[in-house]
Parts: sequence; structure tokens; C-alpha cells
Amino acid sequence: MSTRPLHALSLRVAVTAATAAAALLLAGSASANATVTGLSGAPAKAGDAAAGSTTVTPAGDEYAAGLSGGASFTAGSVTVTCTVSEASGKIPAAPDNHNDAGPVTSAVNAPTYDSCTASLPGVEASVTTSGDWTVSMQHGDPSTTGLTMPTGGFVLKTSGLAECTVTAAPDGAATATGNWSNGSPSTLTFDAAEVPVKVEGGFGCPTSATTSEFSAVYEITDTTDTGADVAVNS
Repeated sequence: MSTRPLHALSLRVAVTAATAAAALLLAGSASANATVTGLSGAPAKAGDAAAGSTTVTPAGDEYAAGLSGGASFTAGSVTVTCTVSEASGKIPAAPDNHNDAGPVTSAVNAPTYDSCTASLPGVEASVTTSGDWTVSMQHGDPSTTGLTMPTGGFVLKTSGLAECTVTAAPDGAATATGNWSNGSPSTLTFDAAEVPVKVEGGFGCPTSATTSEFSAVYEITDTTDTGADVAVNS
């Protein structure tokens, strides 16, 4: 990598997340096949005071979130692209898959990121996720999904000509919000969702950066009933 300083990390990644991801965006190291326990529909947050009802179906089914395209993380002139990212979770069983006034929230295993490459020679990158993650799905126009990571639950490291450590959610849990679209399969899209970060390292590391952006598209599929689609409705 050149000696040109890096700027704020921009997490450009697609995190099914379902995240289904939401996920996305776990106890211990994340595993795409980790078993998670669904949480009951959470009451609306302060920002969701006027939120309408939400129902996530099929109730009780497990789902997988897979990356559509690449997940890219950008720091100044350097871009790290991961071609593999996965997550999995379980839709809460009825009646907890419905909330009269707000999102339906459940646990999701932390997304994993593999097969990552850097845009500049001499620089390697890796991503590690850990801890307990959750996903909140809210019906609306558009429907949204919040992927919440625990403190320090996402760490990106570069090595070689620039040795930096970027920790997301350094001081407390943080949420990346994306748009949900029902379909076959349904998709979760994060488009420059901001998350707080702390950057550590020597020369070339953007240590003054306090936020970064996350972009990614995940396809969410029902793994309990492959003929069904995961959907967010009122």
C-alpha cells in the first residue's frame, strides 16, 4: 500500500442478515451454523413511537442470510472485499412473531466474512465477529431491519504495509439499519448505514475516524421449509 493516509472506514457490505439477517449484523466466535434462540417481539423503541404493526412469517422457521455480490469495506483509497458472508437465525414462534406497535426482534448469529482481499498490493485483511447479535424487523414503506451488534462485536484488521485495527461499536451496542424487501428470496439491503468505530494502529491508519459506513445485500431464505419465503408484513 502507498504511504497515503487512509480515511474513515466505510463498511460496504451486503449482512442477509437478517439478517435475516436481518440478519445481520452470538456468544463467543460467530458461526454461520450457530443455533440461536428467538426473542419475543420487542416493544417499540423511542424512535419507533409511531411504528405500525409487524408480523414476520413463517412463525418459528429458521432462515439463512447469504451475501448477494460482494461485501466491501473501504478505508480511504483501500477497499477490502469479502465474497463470502453468512448468517442464520430463527423467526420467533407465534404469537411472538407479531408486534402490534413496533418491530419483531429476535436473536441472530453474528455474520461471518471470508475470502477477503484488499485493493492494494501488500495489504491483507480479515474480519472477526463475536458476541450476541439481534435483528429487529419493522413493517413499513419501506420495511426496515435493524442489525444490532454488541460492544466490540465486529473487528476488521489489516496487515502488511498498513497494520490497523478497526473496532465497530467500541463503547456500546450499535445498530445498522437496512431496507427489507419481500420476495423469492426476500432481500435485506444496507446502503451506507453508519456505525461508530475506533481505529488503532500506526502510520497510514485513520485513527481520527469515529464512524464508518456499512453496505451489503443479503438474500434471506427459509431453511425449515424451502418452499416458503421469509416475509415482513403488518
